[in-house]
Amino acid sequence: MGHARPRHRVVTLLLGVLLGLGFVFTPAIASPAQLPTPESVPQYCANPSAWIRLDGKNVLEIRSAPGAQQVTAFAARGSRTLAQWASDFTVQPEQIVLKEDPPYTLIGVKRGSTFAASMAVDDRGSACFGLKRQELATRYRDSLRQAVSDYRRSHTQDYWLRGTALALLVLGVYVLWVHLQTLLRGRIQGWIDEQESGSFLLVQRRSGQLLDPAQIRSVLQALLRLIHWGLLLLVSYLLIPLLLGFFPPTQGIAEGLRGQILALVGNLLAGVLATIPNLFSILVIIVIATAVGRCSNAWFKALDRGRVRIPGFYQEWAMPTARLATILIVLASVVLAYPYIPGSSSKAFQGAGLLLGALAALGSSAIATNIISGMMLIYTRAFRKGDRVEINGTIGVVQDRALLVTLIKTPRNELVSIPNATVISASILNFSFSRREISRPVAIATTVTIGYDVPWRRVHELMLAAADSVEGITDEVSPSVFQTSLNDFHISYELNAFVRDVDSYRQTLSDLLAALQDQFAAAQVEILSPGYHAIRSGRASTVPPTYGTP
Repeated sequence: MGHARPRHRVVTLLLGVLLGLGFVFTPAIASPAQLPTPESVPQYCANPSAWIRLDGKNVLEIRSAPGAQQVTAFAARGSRTLAQWASDFTVQPEQIVLKEDPPYTLIGVKRGSTFAASMAVDDRGSACFGLKRQELATRYRDSLRQAVSDYRRSHTQDYWLRGTALALLVLGVYVLWVHLQTLLRGRIQGWIDEQESGSFLLVQRRSGQLLDPAQIRSVLQALLRLIHWGLLLLVSYLLIPLLLGFFPPTQGIAEGLRGQILALVGNLLAGVLATIPNLFSILVIIVIATAVGRCSNAWFKALDRGRVRIPGFYQEWAMPTARLATILIVLASVVLAYPYIPGSSSKAFQGAGLLLGALAALGSSAIATNIISGMMLIYTRAFRKGDRVEINGTIGVVQDRALLVTLIKTPRNELVSIPNATVISASILNFSFSRREISRPVAIATTVTIGYDVPWRRVHELMLAAADSVEGITDEVSPSVFQTSLNDFHISYELNAFVRDVDSYRQTLSDLLAALQDQFAAAQVEILSPGYHAIRSGRASTVPPTYGTP
């Protein structure tokens, strides 16, 4: 592992040499002079232009042909003439001269006192470039001379030998680069495998068991493969125009490939530069939204802790309102930042937005109903987390009150999820509200039926004694007994006793029922029920013969 860093430096150096060779040793390719184009040009200049080419390379751009000639035909004839000049070694580049013949400037070869014109430049053609006729003819002449010189220089035996040697050198560097990159990849992959039982375990512990070491290893290895093959493909693609540029017949292809690469890089850089102001605007919006969100959370936390009070605003509303405010701030930030997102105005981006909107519209009706119901439950103060409630026949303690569902833990430690839309439409019995809001205990009500042969005052005494004997019954409010109905065979007596702690409501009710059975059994008073009393047929009482025995 100690050699990974030096090898990395060697690989980087070789890559630099490989790319630099393409620009240092590739033969110079003659290109037309960059001619200024005015903002307003004649209408005939809008036609497609043509190029005079030599050995696959562009030399002169023709935007308008003299007289009634076609641009493409004029460029093709010029390409043939230039090829003849380049292959005829009796024609020297200096012999390519200009001759004024108004309204034309002629370009041709001068041998002694003889001038053979091959091309002509008129005012119409020069107007397409925003130049005078003589200026455009001079630039054409210089480009033709340079093209002939470059052609002859590149078509020599020495040039081919040098190109072959450079191509072999580049291929050698490329093979060495691939070998070193493969070695480096193997070392990095080995290091990743070693960390599965080392650093990745530490990452797993710090992430709360969220990240698994095997998953981390798989992700890093996939990323390593992506970088390895991506870099290999990139270098291989850059190698193609580099090798083709060493040999004259393929220099035109190399020029085209290099032009594509440079155009791609230029467009990428131009796109990045163009998005910098928009990215800065997005950053400003994010900073402002973050600051506003933090101020909002601090304000609502102060309300939740009671440091700040607003008349009519309850403390339990603070954190739910803080979450709603955060959602509104995020939505407002997205709306403000959307126009500055790169590509937001493209058809693809808009189509994706419409698709997401349609999917949200189709599947959000039930979700929206539950969210609105959850908000209504928050601000109606029907219950809050930790309250003992009965909702839709389910009794338990509220574990969580989310936007979509309400979670209740039953006395049997069952977790029940009730959609908020169901909760809002059901009756809610809150056992904790009385103690929390008005500092009064909640009552337990239970009914027993006693025959007419037992005096009602005696029944009251026994029921009140049973309530006084239960530890979970508070003495803040005295228990009471009500006669609720006179039935055919018995009287219904209702006992109301107040619970000391609502969390022990279920246990206290059980203890109270047991105490009632004990009190009536000890007093030899029979507890009746309609069905049981109707079929007695004069049989003996069901009071246990011995109090306290099973």
